[in-house]
Amino acid sequence: MAKKEKVRCAWCLKFDQYIQYHDEEWGVPVHDDQTHFEFLILEGAQAGLSWSTILKKREGYREAFANFDPQKVARFTEIRLEKILLDPGIIRNRLKVYAAVNNAKCFLAVQKEFGSFDKYIWSFVNHKPIINKWKSLSEVPATTKESDALSKDLIKRGFKFVGSTVIYAHMQACGLVNDHLVDCWRYKSVYTAQ
Repeated sequence: MAKKEKVRCAWCLKFDQYIQYHDEEWGVPVHDDQTHFEFLILEGAQAGLSWSTILKKREGYREAFANFDPQKVARFTEIRLEKILLDPGIIRNRLKVYAAVNNAKCFLAVQKEFGSFDKYIWSFVNHKPIINKWKSLSEVPATTKESDALSKDLIKRGFKFVGSTVIYAHMQACGLVNDHLVDCWRYKSVYTAQ
């Protein structure tokens, strides 16, 4: 008897790294500030591009941005940023690279005010994941009232590249919402882990 193939969200089926990301990370609730910072950098870099492009360059970002340590990134100098802009391992967009340092400083300010970025961001979903029940990718929204509110607040706090669509992608990636389709094998396992 042939082994039954797992049903997955159709967006992840392009290449192995994408499938691994879907199966192991996407939608799993994150409560680690450094991981939140990583996804803020990566999601901001994605703006206008595909997630698969960013995923392929994730290691390059990890190296260029001090393993996503916000304290270190906040201290990056203009000389260091100009060097990063020469690195083919990342998306070499000046505004996005400079925004990472700005966002690191804003991130540290949020940590200082709330005790952790995690406590701050999860407050926008009442500290528990929103469990959706989408049957097809066409049902999944690009933004929600929660991502609108979070985006607006981040912008007010000085963050850049944090529009509602970018922030909703962050919420999906970090498990603030479960947007696995109901027939995806990860839907229930992520749901029960929450």
